[in-house]
Amino acid sequence: MTATRFGTVAAFDPERGLGSIDTEFGAYPFHCTELADGSRRIEVGTAVRFVELPKLGLVEAGRIEALGPPPTRRPGAVPVIGSS
Repeated sequence: MTATRFGTVAAFDPERGLGSIDTEFGAYPFHCTELADGSRRIEVGTAVRFVELPKLGLVEAGRIEALGPPPTRRPGAVPVIGSS
């Protein structure tokens, strides 16, 4: 049985199609072919749900579903530590 996880896209390189998702269990790498909507693109900061996918001796994120758009931030705004 594969575990369902929730996290946030921490990095994504659209040219290579590679990215990573941060979760409370650590970071999971992924390839854009695992995006469930078939778009092959996702924005950093997007909340996602995925399953653990054992692949080549590693565990990657598979069947990745976006749960909503990434948070918006005003141009030039500086995030304040401890706020959301």
